Amino acid sequence: MLKRLPRSDALVVYLDFAALRGAGILDMLDNPKIAQEPEYQDFVRKIDFDYKHDLDSAMIAFAPTGKFLLVRGQFDWKSLRSFVESESGRCYNSLCRMQGSTPQRRISFFPLQSKLMALAVSEDESAALRMQELASGPDPELPSAPVWMSVPPSVLESNDLPAGTRPFARSMERAESVLISFAPEGKRLAATLNVRCRTAQDAADLVSQLSRTTALLRQMIERENHKPNPGDLSGVLTSGAFRNDGVRVFGYWPIERSFIENLLGNGQS
Repeated sequence: MLKRLPRSDALVVYLDFAALRGAGILDMLDNPKIAQEPEYQDFVRKIDFDYKHDLDSAMIAFAPTGKFLLVRGQFDWKSLRSFVESESGRCYNSLCRMQGSTPQRRISFFPLQSKLMALAVSEDESAALRMQELASGPDPELPSAPVWMSVPPSVLESNDLPAGTRPFARSMERAESVLISFAPEGKRLAATLNVRCRTAQDAADLVSQLSRTTALLRQMIERENHKPNPGDLSGVLTSGAFRNDGVRVFGYWPIERSFIENLLGNGQS
């Protein structure tokens, strides 16, 4: 799947909905505000598709030229074509095109297999066709976790990152590759970091930078007479542990269920 996506300067995210459903984590995404959204309800009714039950996995590339998705699940292709036509779109052979919410958001999709959809949102009304072919070269390195993201330097250099994460991101700007994965660990999640550096010395320096940043953040919180809160980023970021092995750097953060609930707007506080 990854070799079909445009990956140049793209943030790539993978979600294994089947695994998350089996672990009970997908229930946390069942936000009443989302479930009661009229547009969502109308969409589900017209195509008979609900991500909570019908979606197995999704791999998404947020690229400079648009968003590209490979979605695996149970699709009623006849209902999808009817939906496109009802929205003044059109389908030719297997490719369907329709206008999105803005002129720059043109939606295109087609079935790669009966249970695998290639979908794109881009200025190019046929952008989904870019996923027809596999890229050449060796298979890319992938984690086995049900949720992971491959982060390009352009994202690490962005000023739009959440407060508190920017010092960590800046320390990895020179890395060759950055993978962050999330997996169930008992009643919580664990986030792991896998960074490939140019040299072993760069890896050792990165571990030092990440460890210093974590300690500094913990000290800043303590100076304000507070304690890291496991329900927000302060608790997650101050719990990090790091090590290096050759040109690799590995990191680990435990993530409590309360943080996920607050992040998704399902918390009680």
